[in-house]
Amino acid sequence: MLLVMRKNATQEEIDAVEKAVIEAGYTSRPIPGGERMAIGVLRNAGPVDPALFAGMPGVAQAIPVTRPYKLVSREVHPHDTVVRVGDVLVGNGHFTFMAGPCAVESLEQCLAIARAVKAAGAQIFRGGAFKPRTSPYSFQGLGEEGLKILAKVREETGLPVVTEALDTAVFDLVEHYADMIQIGARNMQNFSLLRRAGQSKKPVLLKRGMSSTIEEWLMAAEYILEGGNSNVVLCERGLRTFAMHSRNTLDLSAVPVVLKESHLPVIADPSHAAGVRDQVLPLARASAAVGVHGLMVEVHDHPEKALSDGGQSLYPDQFVELAGDIRAIHELLMARAK
Repeated sequence: MLLVMRKNATQEEIDAVEKAVIEAGYTSRPIPGGERMAIGVLRNAGPVDPALFAGMPGVAQAIPVTRPYKLVSREVHPHDTVVRVGDVLVGNGHFTFMAGPCAVESLEQCLAIARAVKAAGAQIFRGGAFKPRTSPYSFQGLGEEGLKILAKVREETGLPVVTEALDTAVFDLVEHYADMIQIGARNMQNFSLLRRAGQSKKPVLLKRGMSSTIEEWLMAAEYILEGGNSNVVLCERGLRTFAMHSRNTLDLSAVPVVLKESHLPVIADPSHAAGVRDQVLPLARASAAVGVHGLMVEVHDHPEKALSDGGQSLYPDQFVELAGDIRAIHELLMARAK
């Protein structure tokens, strides 16, 4: 349930409503708005009786929330959330490029790629310091040394950096170095990791699990928001299907559904969906056309030598072409929306 307070509600009235929610056995979550305060009623096993709170001083409305994901839902938060990553804004009219190599390999490699993608219009640098790989014999990342390289890239180029935290054991380390913390597809339902992300002050990029429904994806985001961190960006990165022509199947039909259901920004990762370089550009263009707020794209200056996912990484000149195409599509959509 969402309790919408009157515009002129006093702090004493707000405090009294929160106290009443807690005394009724629920959790109270204040949700500040532009004009008025709302209070989310959480951890209810079943429907909440509106009469418990509707008549209290300062309460304008008691609105039932029908979705299992409450804080993520537009029923509770009707306006689009904009997430700040460093000085970069993600969501609600801002189109954000996150680009860089799959894995951090060296400072020289990262700086060369970062300078190239920044010149083409990328606002955030991506690169994995810890790499979850299918094979235990594959390159697993440079660990803390990779995080230090990412910090140096930020210092040299001014680009905020996003990188993945594989588990709670390394979360503090990633949180210290990164501007945005990624929770990958394999960890979308790692509930200990989600709860730790909810305690963080850093924005979180939550990738959709490779076999997850939209509701499961949004419920994973709910874990983070319930923990107190509302700065979450959702990332569609493809589902495991029977297709043999690509690594995964990019579920672009999910994007308009999520944009309707949730106030959180949504981006797409066509690189991991495709797994093949020549599919990345058309999938990226299609993603922009369905209204995503940004793209996460893998770019490598020497993909034939990449230690991870070279076959799906764009060359820098391909990223230049892609960025131009995406800007044109985004500008067209913004013009039609006016």
